[in-house]
Amino acid sequence: MRKIPMRKCVVTQERFPKKELIRVVRTPEGDVIVDPTGKKNGHGAYVQKSSETIELAKKNKALNRALECEIPASIYDDLMGYVNE
Repeated sequence: MRKIPMRKCVVTQERFPKKELIRVVRTPEGDVIVDPTGKKNGHGAYVQKSSETIELAKKNKALNRALECEIPASIYDDLMGYVNE
């Protein structure tokens, strides 16, 4: 039996299987992008795939703290797109 990789949501601080989270990455160049593959280079932070969690992340700036940079509003829109799929 294979071990399921677990990651922690930066908003709720709960641990989930990696497939239930969305990764947001700060690349070495300083860009912030949504990484659906989970394999891009850079400093990553995971957010639970729920609209409530993403709204809470936007409100309390959890991604800003986790990635140590300013997160553009377009990133939150992209995250909502992945939730609504």
